[in-house]
Amino acid sequence: MIKKLFSQLAASIQTPDSPEANADQHDAALRMATAVLLIDVARADNEFDETEFEHLLELIESHFELTPEQSAELLNSASDKAEDLVSLHEFTRILNQHLDDKEKTRIVSFLWQIAYADGRLDKFEDALVLKIADLLYVNRTRVMRLKHDAQQQLD
Repeated sequence: MIKKLFSQLAASIQTPDSPEANADQHDAALRMATAVLLIDVARADNEFDETEFEHLLELIESHFELTPEQSAELLNSASDKAEDLVSLHEFTRILNQHLDDKEKTRIVSFLWQIAYADGRLDKFEDALVLKIADLLYVNRTRVMRLKHDAQQQLD
């Protein structure tokens, strides 16, 4: 199942007939990979509440410059994919191939924000964000700074 999903995501990044279509498919694959990781962190503590969903929706909307309807549609699709998630590697590999260090660091920042969205950090959320950050090759010192920043936003 995951292999099929990865193949579909990888195929969406490959070169189609027009440059515009290529850019759209590329962006869609990056949005989906990011959204799946965000949802996975939100669900890590087995409590995906309305606060986390609203925060996720706002992050997706502002970061990808989508309408509320497009953001909700992306989250619904990503949620379906996250249900079947077995490995993070397929999604982090897409991000590693197409994002620079600054963009990957920003995604890790979003992950921490989602982990803290319900007002507390669960040990499973913490471990998952650290694992994703490692898979994205984000410097551990920077990751801990982002964690601290997300925690400070609660105060």
